[in-house]
Amino acid sequence: CLRQVLTDIAFSLAHVPYAQLARLEVGMDDFLAALQDVEPSAVREVFVEVPDVGWKDVGGLTQVKARLVEAVEWPLKHASLFERAAIKPPKGILLTGPPGCGKTLAAKAIANESQVNFISVKGPSLLSKYVGESEKGMRDTFRKARQAAPCIVFFDEIDALVPRRGDGGSDSHVSERVLAQFLAELDGIEELKGVLVLGATNRLDRLDPAVLRPGRFDAVVDIPLPDEQGRREIFEIHLRGKPLAQGVDQAELAACAEGLNGADIAGVCHRAGLSAVRRVVEAAGTEPPDAVALEVTAQDLRSALDETATATGTRVDRDEA
Repeated sequence: CLRQVLTDIAFSLAHVPYAQLARLEVGMDDFLAALQDVEPSAVREVFVEVPDVGWKDVGGLTQVKARLVEAVEWPLKHASLFERAAIKPPKGILLTGPPGCGKTLAAKAIANESQVNFISVKGPSLLSKYVGESEKGMRDTFRKARQAAPCIVFFDEIDALVPRRGDGGSDSHVSERVLAQFLAELDGIEELKGVLVLGATNRLDRLDPAVLRPGRFDAVVDIPLPDEQGRREIFEIHLRGKPLAQGVDQAELAACAEGLNGADIAGVCHRAGLSAVRRVVEAAGTEPPDAVALEVTAQDLRSALDETATATGTRVDRDEA
């Protein structure tokens, strides 16, 4: 309504007719549109620019994707269904699994796909040698998340932040105070509305049991090593855009890469590309390298796969391919 009236006003006139001014109204739709254009001041100093990572950049992890979509996107898109079912959205989700399996990548993807505010906290960064500063950092993080709701707070390496009580190596009890503050913020008197706490760790055994009960971390999602189909998808993602030669078969590579995680496969693709660049530079000699064709061959990928398998102690079985 307001926009329609403004289009009818002749701003070249010295005075605006009263009849047109009387038609000006500010409705709820105008406020909702303005909210899309104003960045919350609470996240200006802590907002992390999330890389352009979507589900298309995450290979495998079908069940993990579905669980995160249910926890984050459904409460935003289908809030009425949650109200009709008289259930509350999950308050926290913990991602566990071996290093390099895509825990942080999945967190970035769900933050980007859901289009909500995202605050990333590295676990050890909140710990301070000064008394009270660690707890204050935890309080400030949740305060800003409440003000910026809907918001995702991502705690990477959360095992360093809330370890099992009694496992501390000093008498300062900093970790126990931080744990108490974390539990109070997550499940205290003040309700946490519109905030999803996302944690990631590869040391589930080091977390305090109080953190893992329902109502705090409602779901513990284990991210295993990728299966053959997942490895194939990861190869396709990391070989996307590379000048591949004829004869490169992602299915064969996936079959040979059993036991490797996503980070290992990304390293294989990087090593293969570097081998192709090295070959072009050596072949060019004194000539411009741009004049020589650049191709990532199947042999480059097999050599890189052998190097990575040797470094990680994983056996590559050629017969399986």
